[in-house]
Amino acid sequence: MKEPDKKKIASLTRELIKALGEDPDREGLKRTPLRVAESLSFLTRGYRQRLKAVVNGAKFASGTNHMVILKDIELYSLCEHHMLPFFGKCAIGYISNGKVLGVSKLARIVDMFARRLQIQERLTEEIADAVMSETGAEGVGVVIKAKHLCMMMRGVEKQNSEMTTSAVLGSFRADEKVRQEFLSLIV
Repeated sequence: MKEPDKKKIASLTRELIKALGEDPDREGLKRTPLRVAESLSFLTRGYRQRLKAVVNGAKFASGTNHMVILKDIELYSLCEHHMLPFFGKCAIGYISNGKVLGVSKLARIVDMFARRLQIQERLTEEIADAVMSETGAEGVGVVIKAKHLCMMMRGVEKQNSEMTTSAVLGSFRADEKVRQEFLSLIV
């Protein structure tokens, strides 16, 4: 995907500020359109990343087939319905089938998909699918717990609401014991 048109985003942001009844030439808002353009470009950089480049060959042979878990991976995304942030933590588990990923690559995969306009349900599935495809694992489990500002700042205004989503593939779906082991280890 091509780079965002920051000039156009800045121009549209200036018009948005006007439409909200504010003065875009007011001292505190003069540079806001440019800052918004830079911010949105950063917050959507996942569109311009590719899984193979993110993993960058960091797959390593492993003779074991034990469960690998990385949890408490912070994530920040924008909900595609209101373009407001949602944020939380992700846990990823997989059972190696001869290959493991470099640990930082799991966090980078989370970021790649989170830095797009998203819904949490799809984000969870995309991460699980990516880990499965890159590792060829026996099974993968992903759990995300997140708070959504579209629920907290507007609408129903529920300050303490937290959404939990999970995606399980392969042995994590087929074998109740494997799934329970994963869920017990990420608490």
